Amino acid sequence: MNPVPVSLPFADRSEAGRRLAERVRPFAVNDPLVLALPRGGVPVGAELAQRLDADFDVLMVRKIGLPGRPELGVGAIAEDGHVVYDDLALARMHVPRQALSDTVAAERDELDRRRRIYRGERPAPRIAGRDCVVVDDGVATGGTARAALRMIRQAGPAQLVLAVPVASPEAVELLREEADALVVLSAPDNFRAVGEWYRDFGQLSDSRVTEILAERAHTRPRPRSDTARGVRVRAGRVYLDGDLTVPADLHGAVVMASDGERGDPRWRSVASVLQRAGYATLVLELLTGRERSSEAWSTGADVLGERLSAAVTWLRRAADAADEPLGVLASGEAAAAALVTAAERPQDVAAVVVHGGRIDMAGDSLPGVRAPVLVLLEGEDSFVRELGEWARGRMSGPTDLRVTAGAERLLGDAEVWRRVASDALDWFDLHLGRGAR
Repeated sequence: MNPVPVSLPFADRSEAGRRLAERVRPFAVNDPLVLALPRGGVPVGAELAQRLDADFDVLMVRKIGLPGRPELGVGAIAEDGHVVYDDLALARMHVPRQALSDTVAAERDELDRRRRIYRGERPAPRIAGRDCVVVDDGVATGGTARAALRMIRQAGPAQLVLAVPVASPEAVELLREEADALVVLSAPDNFRAVGEWYRDFGQLSDSRVTEILAERAHTRPRPRSDTARGVRVRAGRVYLDGDLTVPADLHGAVVMASDGERGDPRWRSVASVLQRAGYATLVLELLTGRERSSEAWSTGADVLGERLSAAVTWLRRAADAADEPLGVLASGEAAAAALVTAAERPQDVAAVVVHGGRIDMAGDSLPGVRAPVLVLLEGEDSFVRELGEWARGRMSGPTDLRVTAGAERLLGDAEVWRRVASDALDWFDLHLGRGAR
């Protein structure tokens, strides 16, 4: 990801973390974990983790400085003991690796000391299969961040992200290939030192770091169900299969419907983003197994809309969500059905997100759609976009249209469904959640 212009300097590290949050959100989907490089990265990471509702911990990495010039980094050592050397810099200065042996030993001891202070007997966090976001307050040379990323990569994360408020252009180029995504708010050409880009860049003590970690431990993400409950929803003469998940701190509910199978991991990942934000989700299959297996079977938007309407009624009762705002997220053939449902149930459906499918097939129902609707469209198909714009023009409520490459295929590229999850959460937060209250 390329840096974008932002107003500098940052007030302090906490403000930098807040400003990073929206840029990082699309990459924090699968059980996200924020890992901060102490000391400076800890207040940035704590703020970021809180806003992403992600787990938070520290990642111990130490810079290896040149003997006699400790400020000049020529390598780094990670918590797992792996050492990364800047061999180009060492070659330019005619310094062999062996000359750093005493420095490496000292930094190993310092790493162990900090691990005991910051983490104590608490085990290191699980990394495998999770979206891991490595955070620091800035990057000058990139050596420390590179060692951290390589250590995390070996543990098998689902996605590895480096997020920093400010970095040198040279460090950005160095680290671009080390992470799956690089989020940098600014990379000034006149970069000299990280501290120059903060108004308050006071040094952090070990006690302050442990205090922040303790504070975060008391405000960890709210308890939530890690497993969905299989349910059956009666809709007329058919029974629809679904999965219901209700978070402990409920402030909204979303029916998620598609014409595919609800068990697809990408679709479930979109649901997990909403669940972490406090939304109950009913992930529903609008077609029965017989209908999906029959090539001759055809179900129109009106019929699917009736089924979605039944699911809305069911969710109101099953999730104790009678008084909570409710949204609908639909894809494929279910997209038009979501608009039919919104038109028929204006008192219940408070917001809609649709992507893919022919939303114009909602036809005569469109003028009755008063709920705010976000339409996600594929950018390369001008015909589909024209149909989307036409449908928007017939709706009575506020609408927005965003072009997302591949958005018509929820099962497409990983970046697509991450974007869908982020856009949907933003829309529901605006019209159902905190932004609507």
